Amino acid sequence: MNNFSFFNRENIKKELQSNEFDILIIGGGITGAGIALDAASRGMKVALIEKNDFASGTSSKSTKLIHGGLRYLKQFDFWLVKEVGTERAIVHKLAPHLVIPDKMILPLIEGGTYGSWLTSIGLKVYDVLASVEGDDKRRMLDKEEALKKEPLLPEEILSGAGYYAEYRTDDARLTIEVLKTASHYDAEILNYTEATEFLYHKKRVGGVKAKDVFTDETYNIRAKYVVNAGGPWVDDLREINNSKTGSRLHLTKGVHLVVPFEKLPVKQSVYFDIPDGRMMFAIPRGKVTYFGTTDTNYNKDLDSVETGLVDALYLISAVNNMFPNIELTLEDIQSSWAGLRPLIHEEGKSASELSRKDEIFVSDTELISIAGGKLTGYRKMSERIVDLVTKKYKKKYETEFDSIQTEDIVLTGGPFKNYKSVNLYIKQVFKQIKKDGLTKQNAEYLVHNYGKQTDIVLDKFDEIKEKDIEKRLIKAEVWFTIQHEMTCTPSDFFMRRTGRLFFDKPSVDKYKELVLEEFSKYFNWDTHTAEKHQQELEKKIDLAVNFK
Repeated sequence: MNNFSFFNRENIKKELQSNEFDILIIGGGITGAGIALDAASRGMKVALIEKNDFASGTSSKSTKLIHGGLRYLKQFDFWLVKEVGTERAIVHKLAPHLVIPDKMILPLIEGGTYGSWLTSIGLKVYDVLASVEGDDKRRMLDKEEALKKEPLLPEEILSGAGYYAEYRTDDARLTIEVLKTASHYDAEILNYTEATEFLYHKKRVGGVKAKDVFTDETYNIRAKYVVNAGGPWVDDLREINNSKTGSRLHLTKGVHLVVPFEKLPVKQSVYFDIPDGRMMFAIPRGKVTYFGTTDTNYNKDLDSVETGLVDALYLISAVNNMFPNIELTLEDIQSSWAGLRPLIHEEGKSASELSRKDEIFVSDTELISIAGGKLTGYRKMSERIVDLVTKKYKKKYETEFDSIQTEDIVLTGGPFKNYKSVNLYIKQVFKQIKKDGLTKQNAEYLVHNYGKQTDIVLDKFDEIKEKDIEKRLIKAEVWFTIQHEMTCTPSDFFMRRTGRLFFDKPSVDKYKELVLEEFSKYFNWDTHTAEKHQQELEKKIDLAVNFK
């Protein structure tokens, strides 16, 4: 049985109860996942629990870019630009099928944020800080060149553009692959397991009381050190620990909208000015284009973050303002997502002005908490946490865990030599599946989602007796994600294992009943349980498509 399978959950629960871990991580987003991999690869005995599904919070609700944070140059945050800029290339190397090169155009318009000279200098500094090489180095385009690259740009007020390299990803898939890789280093990892209270030994945090969300079973997990990587929930856990003092979180909401590609047919990603002085992204992705984001203060329910009507109208208006031939309406919106940024509060600063740097808090009882940061910088954030724990170990246990390896640990789904080899593999997969009537787009979707694990999916695809080819593929994916990715519900499958709710909403409408049937079959759900999961999925769909 695969260690990261739904069907291994009971074995993992037994391990969690019967061992004392060197480090227990609360939170299954990208930060927690990165810490688990870093610590386990250094030889620590690692456990990680997540109260919902992996990546169900901030780590599935970002702009889905591994980018260098060009806008932080404007805030003179050179250190952040250098760190995350350098990390882009490393994360791409670790998973080139999932972290995909994506050229970005930055239009220069009359009265815009960036003038030609400032943009040229800024992008040059960006290249130097981020160690950008070769074809990825920035170019400055004149008006004609810019319009050739992107005909939708506003010709009357356009003076040129900057043209530079970024990387596109699926944040939830990246988180899953980091967790699976940590599992290969014997980390014990479990979703739908909530830390309800802390356990103490000699006035130090020595573990947690955990609750299985599905069964309500409670049990203790013991650990020498506990790391709170709860994202937006970091302060809630600090409050349980009676250590919510000093620095605190400042939550801001970011919303993205998705439209069919033909409604906003940008030829590549665009980073553009909007009337209130902020900037936005529009990013083509297969059958759709998505755009965002908002940046507004948030103090409502952390477990139900919604796209409001005001958010949707704001984003639609911004797109229509920049692209004169585009006239989006609410009816064009196919899907959306809304997520929270767990930033560090700074007195007197607006949501957009807050730093994206991470910060570590250590309580009197040795609870270690981390918040802030960016998706791109997850590996360095993880390294800082594990370095801190290692120093504490040396003082208390004279044990060394110094060998940092994550820069060279290829994530599950690899290895690929480079992005060219990813494209060669896509051609190979297409050659294999076109005899069954599947398309090049199917091949690209599979490889960008699963990498070389596509072979396992297709082996299952060949076994399934089903005339409808798309149904066969969905069934193979459901099987793979349950057996290899600890998928527990149809919502997990459609939102975080495949991204279909965001990037292929029509396929969710078409196959949601089939997927529910597959889950019911694998898990022997009774009618009541199946209906509960169906209602949960319908609620998630409603949140993605209806705005109040």
